[in-house]
Amino acid sequence: MSNEILQIKKLSKNYRLSGSFGRASKDFVHAVEDISLEIIEGETLGIVGESGCGKSTLGRMIVRLEEPTNGSIIFEGRDLAKESNRALRSIRKRLQMIFQDPYASLNPRRQIGKIVEEPLRIHGFKKAERRAIALDLLNKVGLDENSYEKYPHEFSGGQRQRVVIARALALKPRLVVADEPVSALDVSIQAQVLNLFKDIQKELGLTYIFIAHDLGVVRHVSDRIAVMYLGKIVELASADDLYAHPSHPYTQALLSANPRMDTNDKSERIILKGDIPNPINRPAGCAFNPRCPKVQDICRTQSPELIQVAGRKVSCHFPD
Repeated sequence: MSNEILQIKKLSKNYRLSGSFGRASKDFVHAVEDISLEIIEGETLGIVGESGCGKSTLGRMIVRLEEPTNGSIIFEGRDLAKESNRALRSIRKRLQMIFQDPYASLNPRRQIGKIVEEPLRIHGFKKAERRAIALDLLNKVGLDENSYEKYPHEFSGGQRQRVVIARALALKPRLVVADEPVSALDVSIQAQVLNLFKDIQKELGLTYIFIAHDLGVVRHVSDRIAVMYLGKIVELASADDLYAHPSHPYTQALLSANPRMDTNDKSERIILKGDIPNPINRPAGCAFNPRCPKVQDICRTQSPELIQVAGRKVSCHFPD
């Protein structure tokens, strides 16, 4: 597609385990395995899955905070996986990340205004220009100009996350990777921050990759949703289609665990048996087969490809 802002091709990340007596082990943790994905300009792509499925590692690789083991990350025609750290500095003007814990990602010894200005300082903006941009950004995220002189500990969690958002927007990025950006906030504050994300996206034409484990949050903000399991994408569909008719057994189980507001909804929760397989020794065939209620012999021997099925992509031998 001509309006793709990011293409991920066969991206993988393996972590070598440490062995005994300081020696390197022969074993690897396969955190992300062979993921291919396209992000459309102006959309919000949600990424969901259980803890440890590799969604945060994927997000960190996209902005090159983690080095890929294999694969390509094509952004604005350049493969970020092959760019030097020096080249990445200029690219990161247009590619930013928002982290899960707003307090941990802010320097407690620096004033809020200086924190928001930091990306501008690094990229050579003059002092007066930095201050003007920082004040404008603080206003955009709903903080008054008095916030400029304050420190992170003087703010609530929701206000601190607004500061993090302002800092991420300082260089006018095209793509923002948000890793669990509201999970550390109270539910009452989450809605405010989510609405802020949507308002800023509409105003500035941003593209988001929104990583979360809260299915309600992801549905609220996403145009499309990718479901990850054990380092792989098992289903990719529009938010409405995914929630209305999940195809992969794992997606069905995941959505069945989501609390329902509709008292007339009598569908039963799908309880998966067993534990998530060890990412060091992945099971043969489909990674989900030890827990899948629909497992067949082929699932234990052949790994299914992520293929187009009825307007979505599904990695399953027997999708619904």
